[in-house]
Amino acid sequence: MKDAQKPDHVSLNNVIQRLKEGRFVIPDFQREFEWNPRDIRDLMRSIFLDYYIGSLLLWKGKAQNFDALSCEPVYGYNGGEAAEHIVLDGQQRLTAMYYAFVAPDVPLPKRRNRYVYFIRVDKFMQEEYDQAFDSAWAKRYVNKILTDKKMQYSQHIFPLSIIGAGGWELFSWVQEYEKHWDAVAKQAKEDGDEQAEQEAVQSVKDAKQFGEHLKGITEQYQVSYIELDQDLEIEKVCDIFTQINSKGVQLDVFDLINALLKPKDLQLKKLWREAKPRLSFVKSRKMKVYVLQVMSLLRQAYCSPKYLYYLLPGETRTFRDPDGTKRKEILVKDTTDFRKRWNGAVAALENAMDHLKHPQEFGAISSQYLPYVSILPAFAAIQTHVKTLPAHTQLVAQKKVRHWYWASVFTNRYSGSVESTSARDFLDIQEWIADDVAEPALIQEFKDRFKNLKLRGETKRGSSVYNGIFNLLVIQGARDWMTGNIPQHGNLDDHHIVPASWGKANSFNSILNRTPLTSETNRHVIRDRLPNEYLPELIESNGESTVRAILESHFISPAAQAILLRDPFTPEDFEEFIAERQKTLQEAIENLLIKERIDLSPQLRELDEKVEQVELNLRESILSALDGDASKLPQHVTQKVNERIQRASKKNAAMDAEQYDALAGKLEYFDLRELQDTITGKSTWTLFESQFNNKDTLSGKFNQLAELRNGIRHSRTVDEVTRKEGEAAILWFEKVLGS
Repeated sequence: MKDAQKPDHVSLNNVIQRLKEGRFVIPDFQREFEWNPRDIRDLMRSIFLDYYIGSLLLWKGKAQNFDALSCEPVYGYNGGEAAEHIVLDGQQRLTAMYYAFVAPDVPLPKRRNRYVYFIRVDKFMQEEYDQAFDSAWAKRYVNKILTDKKMQYSQHIFPLSIIGAGGWELFSWVQEYEKHWDAVAKQAKEDGDEQAEQEAVQSVKDAKQFGEHLKGITEQYQVSYIELDQDLEIEKVCDIFTQINSKGVQLDVFDLINALLKPKDLQLKKLWREAKPRLSFVKSRKMKVYVLQVMSLLRQAYCSPKYLYYLLPGETRTFRDPDGTKRKEILVKDTTDFRKRWNGAVAALENAMDHLKHPQEFGAISSQYLPYVSILPAFAAIQTHVKTLPAHTQLVAQKKVRHWYWASVFTNRYSGSVESTSARDFLDIQEWIADDVAEPALIQEFKDRFKNLKLRGETKRGSSVYNGIFNLLVIQGARDWMTGNIPQHGNLDDHHIVPASWGKANSFNSILNRTPLTSETNRHVIRDRLPNEYLPELIESNGESTVRAILESHFISPAAQAILLRDPFTPEDFEEFIAERQKTLQEAIENLLIKERIDLSPQLRELDEKVEQVELNLRESILSALDGDASKLPQHVTQKVNERIQRASKKNAAMDAEQYDALAGKLEYFDLRELQDTITGKSTWTLFESQFNNKDTLSGKFNQLAELRNGIRHSRTVDEVTRKEGEAAILWFEKVLGS
């Protein structure tokens, strides 16, 4: 009998080398590489923690089979042809390894930019694994991470491409990293800085241990695979592939924890049966695991299966402190403590769902319109943390939580494996709430990416972006076209604006051609007719201005309305309408979410836009008056801004701090008072005097503007006097600045 299936294994170094040589190829019937950045990061985490990542199914290839299956190299490969194995199962894992370890200069699928992966050595050695594995994507940062050795050593960044480079690169990097911190320790000792010396000495120790770990993983970590004989018929191979991809039972960590709790006389399934009705808004088989994850996040800030084990009453977890010492702690004392924490987690999830389904808060009026179910543990834990803060800080904290939530929705942050993401976000948002400068990199990613959202392709209800747009329409207060009222949300669904029966293109099902309407309106007003038929009837009965206002509440601009009224209405008109609504929705995302005006009244939104424009114009005025020379700034302003930039760069290792050496970069970190101090400073006032004339008058206008700005942006009530004085200051600045 032919040895059709031969199990074997190979070291990580060997796999990487084979990937670099192009020995693995992908058959045409496989789906495309579609892992998102977090999936790749989580695979790297599993490898470096010596976890099993599953077996590969490989078919020993030959020329006729490579051709018959139209095989191609792994995504990003740019080398010679040396095909040896056809990958039947494991394409995503192998391609992710190639992308992370070789760092090809190609963007990830569905991303504009290249991603580079690295390990934060200090976090790794402190066993903070959910924060230790990271990536960078901004173009100006990627090259710096790959090439700037000094930055790598000083910020504890180990690019995984060092492993992919092979040869002596790995040994050399570890050696130089250790030398760097040894030199820092000696210098700190000479300077008499005991704390800096202690931290540097610990980094030297960490470097040695990290190097040993890398050597062990690269040489001894085994990737298992099954090799099919090259002479097997294609029909049999395809049948094996189908069987593998259609079977398998996922291990539920809840069942494991339940079994471990039984000897302690604690029935976890019974607790879940009692809690389940309270969490019925979302139908998900993972909800019982989410309760455990919320417990874990609130107790130890992590929630991957490894950490859930430490929720067992009396179980000891070992922590490693920054100085290298280890300590042991029991996280859950006994079964009474477990029940208390379980009930707290259930209440946190229940509260989170109430927030998310509220039509004026997050607009997920039905579970089918919730962008992510998987975001619930992080959202619930963060909301619970906010409740523990002093009352006067909770408004600003909630504003930051909303910004994080919407950024997560529109960047598809919770679309893959999310335990590590949940832990990272739980820690990052707490830090951001405590320190404005510690803004998570996600927020900037949202700002950079939202203009490239392809809303036309969002045709599937349930996707994060589709549901996110629908939620915004609900929050906006989209009014019913027949009654003009904000409808009862139980009777609301997304209906076509231009009926799908009019055209067969997939874009007719796009969120750009859908909006929340009641079934009565869809049945009695639209009735499968074109807008140029039903809109004139509405206008005749209710007046053009009324109908226009109703349509604008659906993010249908006057320009889009004019297009819909065209008769005849052609496919070209539909395309023009879709383009106009895309533009309107992108403007809404920027205005309401990026600039955080979703909670403001229309009047305050307009004022906030004007304040922002005044600040931008003041920055331009300073940039011009100082001839772009940052050395001309008042010393105290420079010091404060530099400290702010330094804190931000420590938070975001991929940030190119050199960009902010220039005045234009520093101005991005100026607040309103620093703009004032720069203009009115003793050394700089003569440069601005001809423009602003009187320093006392200018200071008064800054005070009025600051009072208005702070009231708006810190969620305080803006009284009539503050508003009118602020409006007067805006008019004064607009006149003086020529805007």
